[in-house]
Amino acid sequence: MTTGALSGTGARDSAWTPVVDHFRDYVARLRGGDMGVLPALLGLTALCTAFSIMRPRFLTSGNFANLFTQGAAVTIIAMGLIFVLVLGEIDLSAGFASGVCAAVAAVLMDSHGVPWYLAVAAALATGVVIGLGIGFLVAKLGIPSFVVTLGAFLAFQGVLLKIVQDGKNISVHDSTILAIAGKNVTPWLGWLMAAAAVGCYAAVQFTRAISRAKRGLATPPTAVTALRVGALAVLVGAGVYALNLERSRNAAVASLKGVPIVVPVIVVLLALGTFVLRRTAYGLSLYAVGGNREAARRAGINVDRVRISAFVICSTLAAVGGIVAASRANSVDPNTGGSNVLLYAVGAAVIGGTSLFGGKGRVLDAVLGGAVVAVIDNGMGLMGYSAGVKYIVTGSVLLLAAGVDALSRKRAEASGLR
Repeated sequence: MTTGALSGTGARDSAWTPVVDHFRDYVARLRGGDMGVLPALLGLTALCTAFSIMRPRFLTSGNFANLFTQGAAVTIIAMGLIFVLVLGEIDLSAGFASGVCAAVAAVLMDSHGVPWYLAVAAALATGVVIGLGIGFLVAKLGIPSFVVTLGAFLAFQGVLLKIVQDGKNISVHDSTILAIAGKNVTPWLGWLMAAAAVGCYAAVQFTRAISRAKRGLATPPTAVTALRVGALAVLVGAGVYALNLERSRNAAVASLKGVPIVVPVIVVLLALGTFVLRRTAYGLSLYAVGGNREAARRAGINVDRVRISAFVICSTLAAVGGIVAASRANSVDPNTGGSNVLLYAVGAAVIGGTSLFGGKGRVLDAVLGGAVVAVIDNGMGLMGYSAGVKYIVTGSVLLLAAGVDALSRKRAEASGLR
């Protein structure tokens, strides 16, 4: 009897041993400076909890939907900045580049009657051209990206003023463009997309684990992978449920429920960006160049081409962000992409966990950081604080994130992880 009991206990212990070992390895990585997305997640949780206690209205489904539309443009621009920041570069022109691209689309639709898809294609092409120009000056002529993009920041303000005729407000009337930030998918479609997203994530995680196991590489325990998938399913399910609640004050006149269309747009861009960075030779080249440019060159990587392409991706995603911003505002004006857009986008990337020193960053960082920025802006707005207070708090959070990054790098170097 005693032997059997001990045998059973030993079996249970051995079954949980991989999970315990995985947890210990994770704690060791944290102590070694590899913080990952933990600071952003903790910060987001703390902010949401604080605002929910101080302003119960923060937790309503209507405000939850507003968070997505408010932070969408900044998040998408931050996604593009990730590619540049991974290289250890910076793009200070991304904000006004988004405004220029949005203005190109708006003028083509409003003044020339061009269909929305051609106007969007022209805006994206403008982003590509901008990225090529900036990338060429940085990679081929050797001008520091800070100087090039600072000049572009100033120049694009002038270009935007010229396009909108020195202050004219260009309205956006196309229903498809307006729907991006102003409409929602039907509730059943929201559930279908949620199931598809969770299913794809589960398939990727388990397929990757099986592939690594076949090659004899370290893999997380099946229980850990299942826990990740389950946690995502609960999170996504709760979000879709909240967004499918009726948000209209007079549902008999006009119903307002469902996942905002901009949400699947962000999810698709997140999936594509993550795949490019983490699963392609090009993505590995970006990290290599950002980690050590000379070593990457000696390894046969075309460093100049990689650097130029990163700026192209950044400006192209800035164009997408500009279109989303125009959709939300129903217009384009001289301030589109200006004001605090760039600062919030850079802040979102850094707050999410992307390093300003290069070699470290994920597209997910832009989403998490964008959520933090949106929550601060939204929550403090509900509490009645002025814009000045919002900037102070957001700037403080950014400095804190940069400090965590610097300390993490020092600890990683001391522990030999870098």
